[in-house]
Amino acid sequence: MNARNPSDSGWFVDGLDRERAVERVQTGTAMSPHDWPSIAVESEVVPDRDEYYESLHEITCAAAREAVEEHERADDQQLIHLVRALDDCQRTANELTERVGEWAGSHDATARMETAYLRELAERDADGLVERRLISLAKRVVELETEADELETALERATPEVAPNLSELAGPLLAARLIALAGGLDSLAKKPSGTLQVLGAEDALFAHLKGNASPPKHGIIYTHDAIRGMPREQRGSAARALAGKLTIAARIDYYSGELRPELAEELDDRIERIRARDSQ
Repeated sequence: MNARNPSDSGWFVDGLDRERAVERVQTGTAMSPHDWPSIAVESEVVPDRDEYYESLHEITCAAAREAVEEHERADDQQLIHLVRALDDCQRTANELTERVGEWAGSHDATARMETAYLRELAERDADGLVERRLISLAKRVVELETEADELETALERATPEVAPNLSELAGPLLAARLIALAGGLDSLAKKPSGTLQVLGAEDALFAHLKGNASPPKHGIIYTHDAIRGMPREQRGSAARALAGKLTIAARIDYYSGELRPELAEELDDRIERIRARDSQ
């Protein structure tokens, strides 16, 4: 490179092959700003500044695409896709269960809007064009429910590998949902415990900020046994204790990934003390 500052990599486009140029955009630094377009022209790397900017645009777009692809391939992002797919399957299956149950009621007096009935219906022999479509739809709903079950099993297996401490404290499904709500394990690890505490309660939080409701005590962590099994007046304390430990767990998972069994013991002890305080 015939640049004025050969020790500075910066974003100097000097005729490198595409792969090396992309790497330079991703990792290059310079101690101070330089007029890279002028340097490129003077070094006869490009004929003019416009050509330099065209090359830089192409390379920076390629670098951005690689960064996005790498981010999407990350294990925590795969958890997010699993969670969203599970939610979509469950929501669609629930909606179609009602539709099939209502439709079947016009053919069968014993029709019910529940999974067990749909499974029975899916095994019947069709009598006529309309009933064939009804039974076919029932089969699709059963398949969706089966897929949802398999997605949930996949989450239970995959989450402990990505977030062992969070899974140990919250359970794999809740841990995966917290990661999904935060947008990734890195984002979750950087949130204060007060924010983690109300993840999933955004509507209630916005209503509070508008002055239309009390502040929410908890979000999706309400599904945790430590809160759900606590007397109502102690749920706020339990939610704060749980959120604090989950925040620590997320940070350990993100920065080291080392399982710390003592976190679960400390949480159990704290929850028991809150419960004992209530019983006094």
